[in-house]
Amino acid sequence: MTGQDGTTPTTRLSRSTAEAIYYRDLDLVGDVIGQRSFVEIFYRQTIGRDPTAEQSRMLDAVLVVLMEHGLTPSATAARLVYSSSPENLQAGVAAGLLAVGSRFIGTAEGCAALLDEVAASEVPADAADRLAAEYRKKHEPVPGFGHHIHRPDDPRSVKLLELAQETGTAGRRQDALVLLAAAVDRHAGKHITINTTGAVAAILRDIGIPATLVRGVAVLSRAAGLVAHLAEEQVTPIDRYLWSRMDELIPFES
Repeated sequence: MTGQDGTTPTTRLSRSTAEAIYYRDLDLVGDVIGQRSFVEIFYRQTIGRDPTAEQSRMLDAVLVVLMEHGLTPSATAARLVYSSSPENLQAGVAAGLLAVGSRFIGTAEGCAALLDEVAASEVPADAADRLAAEYRKKHEPVPGFGHHIHRPDDPRSVKLLELAQETGTAGRRQDALVLLAAAVDRHAGKHITINTTGAVAAILRDIGIPATLVRGVAVLSRAAGLVAHLAEEQVTPIDRYLWSRMDELIPFES
């Protein structure tokens, strides 16, 4: 059977024989298990090449940072859905992952696109200024900027960007982030923090993750965090407390 363009679809991700299983060209048993980390193999399977030690370190740091954000919409959704179907832990995780969107966590994808635009411009500073002005005119927050708690700066972003400099992985997207941050501050008339997703966007792009897959890294990380939330829900459930508080705090109005 051929595809719409007349060619036969193929995959480069895996194959198996009676004797072996392969991840791309690596023998899972002989080359991977016990020899390569999850982060290394995720990068290799997704990007198609081995990461450097520094790229692996940065990807690992990003996954750790995005894993836990408290009782955010994704964690709350996961807990509530799990409470109604405790036989299907994956249902709770899936519900939580659906909340990785354009307002929470998924903003890294939007920021990555902006950084790409700035970095590709002949005059990056002008592109950054134009984008900041456009968002200011629309009265919309620039993806990757602002936080309701972490002010004046997000300590997670500071640490991630410092680590990128330390590992030598900081590149054109981090330069673009600096320009965009200055433009955002200028148009806001005050300092606006670079939040975690802003730093993550720059770091992931600089280590070779396409902008279209940045949210996928967030999904991978948040899945682990949601499993932890459901582990806690099994021991100390909060679902009925949430129900009762909503009944108390949200009155009926005819």
